[in-house]
Order: sequence, then structure tokens, then C-alpha cells
Amino acid sequence: MADDTGHTAGYELPLLLFAGFRSLMDQSCAELARLGHPGIRPLYGFALRAIGPGGATAAGIARRLGVSHQAAAKAVGRLESLGYVERTADPADARRKLVLLTPRGLDALDRSTAVFEQARAGWASALGAERLHALESDLRTMAPPGR
Repeated sequence: MADDTGHTAGYELPLLLFAGFRSLMDQSCAELARLGHPGIRPLYGFALRAIGPGGATAAGIARRLGVSHQAAAKAVGRLESLGYVERTADPADARRKLVLLTPRGLDALDRSTAVFEQARAGWASALGAERLHALESDLRTMAPPGR
């Protein structure tokens, strides 16, 4: 809460960022469930993006997500059990497994793109397109490189 000078307590920033994130994720997951993907959770959606249409190794997924190899492997295992990914031998190195999106995974990725575009349009409507663009630009400045 801001004081009389407009100063906000430092602890509020992460809470506000998290609340905005949760709102966006909850709305998106609910819409994806409505569109036939009820098992998608935020981490799984991020993992699908990290895998992408070309596939990725578990180590690559972990690196892209900024999580441990074990956390990435657990997410991949869950996505595999839900039918979103499959593991296959990596043609570049038979010792490694490549994680590929199944047709269901590609559909979820395509639909999530549309869902996030709708959510972003809602934020642009509420905040104004210029303010949203400035917010995105500011967050890119503050985010670590490559994330």
C-alpha cells in the first residue's frame, strides 16, 4: 500500500508480480482446460514451450527453464503420461533421449499461444497498449539475460 508520498513498500513488488502472474496463469489454465487440455499446469506449459516444435533434451529443457535436471525430468514424465510428449533416441547422439511434442502437445502449444494472446489483449485493454508495452519492456530490462 502506498504512503502519502506514493512510495510503496519494497515487499509489495514481488507480491504484485506474483499476483499478476497467478491471475494470468489461472485464467490461461482454465481456458486451456475448456479447450480440451485439463491436465496443463503452468510448469507443464513452460516445459512445452521449452521443448518447442523441434524437440529438446532433458538437459536443454532444464537449462531453458532454469530448473534442475530432476525437476525437468519430472515435468517431462508427467507430460509423457498425459500424452503431450514422447521420448526417442537423439539422432545426433544415441546415448541421449530427445523429447518431442506429440500431436496433442503441438495442439496444446498452439492453443496456449492463442490463449496468451487473448490474455495479453485483456491486459492491454485494462492498462492501455502503451502502458503494457512499457511494462513488458521494463520487465525485460530487469529479467536475467536469456530468460
